[in-house]
Amino acid sequence: MRQAQVVLAFDFGLKRIGIASGDTLTGEARPRRAAAVGVQGPDWEAIGAAIHALAPARLVVGAPYNANGTQGALMPAARRFATELGERFALPVHLVDESFSSLEASAALKLRRAGGARRRRVARADIDSAAAAVILGRFLQGEGKVNS
Repeated sequence: MRQAQVVLAFDFGLKRIGIASGDTLTGEARPRRAAAVGVQGPDWEAIGAAIHALAPARLVVGAPYNANGTQGALMPAARRFATELGERFALPVHLVDESFSSLEASAALKLRRAGGARRRRVARADIDSAAAAVILGRFLQGEGKVNS
């Protein structure tokens, strides 16, 4: 029987980093609380708390691409974040194409709210973490992997 591995995913941004967790057995991804990005960079304490609480086997970072397949403007920063993440926590980091993940996440959250499954308004941090869940879902399904 295959043993489940916990995986944590990150939707990198200049103001917030969305975070989601999931596992390789169920293939489900769940949004978690987003981490802030300040003048000093990412809130490594919040990111570390999530990593230490869940003890993931691997990490996933969304790789920003444009609609035409070229690298997005945030790609260098996302790669630096992925590299530092791997170095700080000594875990393998995978890059996954995040194209349209925020749009997909936003639409899904708004649909849940319109249907009554969600009561409070949809905040940017909610969308960022839901986008991280979309990215993680793609990774768990074997889609969108990018050469690091």
